[in-house]
Amino acid sequence: MIGGASRDDSSAPPEVHGARGGQALSTPAEAAHPAAGFRGVIAVDGPSGSGKSSVCRAVARRLGLRYLDTGAMYRAVTWAAIDRGLDLDDQPAVAALSRGLTLGISTDPAAPGIAVDGVDVDGPIRTPKISESVSAIATNLDVRADLIARQRAIIADDGGIVAEGRDITTVVAPDADVRLLLTADENARIARRARELHGTADQEALKATHAQIATRDARDSTVVDFLVAADGVVTLDTSALTFEQVVSTVLQIVDEQAGARVR
Repeated sequence: MIGGASRDDSSAPPEVHGARGGQALSTPAEAAHPAAGFRGVIAVDGPSGSGKSSVCRAVARRLGLRYLDTGAMYRAVTWAAIDRGLDLDDQPAVAALSRGLTLGISTDPAAPGIAVDGVDVDGPIRTPKISESVSAIATNLDVRADLIARQRAIIADDGGIVAEGRDITTVVAPDADVRLLLTADENARIARRARELHGTADQEALKATHAQIATRDARDSTVVDFLVAADGVVTLDTSALTFEQVVSTVLQIVDEQAGARVR
């Protein structure tokens, strides 16, 4: 069994009752930014190591928007399937499990999190074991259909949102007000991901991370093209940029594409 402790009521993301997922929101404070009144949808795609998760959280906080990490939902289903001893390649069984799960999702960018049937799994889903296994879930078309429906329901709620993943700009929210693809060269992606997964970018960690990223990218690319921007999607290469430079550039793009609507 993969462990996970239940949160108490004061810290758990409010659970959405029933099999269909939803979100909880503690409204973040708005920043004094030209587009801070924007209440639309910002969709951000990108491969592992492109920096999209940390950047999207920062952008959401500065604009006072909600934040949705769709990848966490696939990881949560992966965790649940392993926890229950399912064969991840048994696609009908995994899809049935996914449809029956209650996912409690926090969309507060200051405190994002996810629970499966009331169990806090935000830590357990970030382990190398889940990273190595999640592609089996992400390439299950029935699971994708279930989670995409949940993601669209969350995005459709009022309040504006920054949603990130691998198919947000093309499948989940192709009509988003702002659509971005964050990319980075292979070396930058591997180094970032190694530090995230292993806490270091030494040679051993880089080697292990390279194999994990290559395998996942190859498998995920069979169901979604997350490396090439679709028409109307702005590409931002983050390879040589600092974190703050990426955040500032994304905010500038939002201001240019959507800020005029609120001024």
